[in-house]
Amino acid sequence: MDAHSQWTGLDAGRLERITDHIERNYIQPGKINGCQVQVTRRGHTAYARSFGQRDSARGTPWSDDTIVRIYSMTKPITSVALMTLFEQGLFQLDDPVHRFVPEWRNHRVWVSGEGAAMVTEAPKRPVSFRDVLSHTSGLTYGSLLASLTGLPIEHPVDKAYDAIGVRRGDGETLDQFLGKLGEVPLRYHPGEQWMYSLATDVCGALVERISGMPFETYLKKTIFDPLGMTDTAFHVPTSKIPRFAANYMRLPNKSLRQSDDPQNSPYLTDPVFQSGGGGLVGTMADYVRFAEMLRGGGELDGVRIIGPRTLDLMTQNHLKGGVDLTQLAIGTFSETSNAGIGFGLGFAMTIDQTATGGLSSGDYYWGGAASTIFWVDPKEELTVVFMTQLMPSASFDFRGQLKSLVYSAIVD
Repeated sequence: MDAHSQWTGLDAGRLERITDHIERNYIQPGKINGCQVQVTRRGHTAYARSFGQRDSARGTPWSDDTIVRIYSMTKPITSVALMTLFEQGLFQLDDPVHRFVPEWRNHRVWVSGEGAAMVTEAPKRPVSFRDVLSHTSGLTYGSLLASLTGLPIEHPVDKAYDAIGVRRGDGETLDQFLGKLGEVPLRYHPGEQWMYSLATDVCGALVERISGMPFETYLKKTIFDPLGMTDTAFHVPTSKIPRFAANYMRLPNKSLRQSDDPQNSPYLTDPVFQSGGGGLVGTMADYVRFAEMLRGGGELDGVRIIGPRTLDLMTQNHLKGGVDLTQLAIGTFSETSNAGIGFGLGFAMTIDQTATGGLSSGDYYWGGAASTIFWVDPKEELTVVFMTQLMPSASFDFRGQLKSLVYSAIVD
């Protein structure tokens, strides 16, 4: 074992399997144009590599400071931001959201039918902060799900979202968004099932309402500036466009089509709607700092973002009855598999290693629509971040493959 491996407990030769795996199975066959991987253990970088191109049309290599759309990897950041307000005593987890969003006082729950013939009933209890943090609120992704998956809008509740114009762009404000969500029926009674949803966008809007400052301003003040996350934002300024990656869509014939040109992208304009569920761009270096702060129990380089006991609460399984997602999840669209997986306040986590069939037992994580992933394993003192720009995120099991490669390199 070399000197560096003694610090990390990771076999450097075994970690090089990552290089071979990505080059041989993804870059050379053109399944992805480029990507970036970083493995950190005990605060030491054990593996860091960039592959391929960030923009194949222009032949631009993927550099270490490439800026990417992190999409739903925004969600853990938003969840941490909201929980910093919890730490200030401004709400309790089981408080109703309508304390701060009175538009939600008259929620109904879908029973049957659709449109004018829809039958609804009163919820057994109001939507709580715990519900929106854990995707158990009864909200859905509405018509946005169709744009992400290409599947038709079929459920009556999703059609209701479409009819009222629930959206995350086109000049929509967070207040307008909250108001519309108060008018649509809930898909199920709060707390009783799990469905990936717009709930984390609600968390971002709640940060804005409770803190009294714009959502991005609160993120900068509370998380980005203290951690030195200098490239994480809701848009890419002109000076940084040369570092911005192109985004690609994998087509049914397995070819790639550019879906967002970095030189002519919506991300070049500061949005009115700052999406806590999926709006951020950032770099590997920035997200590693966020992940390492989590691994450190809420602190990095002497800067504390959140308390260790708060973070411990967030990374426990909050699903009713302590079950895994196979027993509560509705729908198949998510950034995780379901077997052996629980869900906390902004994170999924492994609760049954044998059910997942993987090598990790104490990790928590999330991913993004362009196939970005990260996980934190406090037990193994490990963080792993993977950045690429390929939609949809279900194209390849990067998480499972990287877990096999990384955990089998742990030799201490």
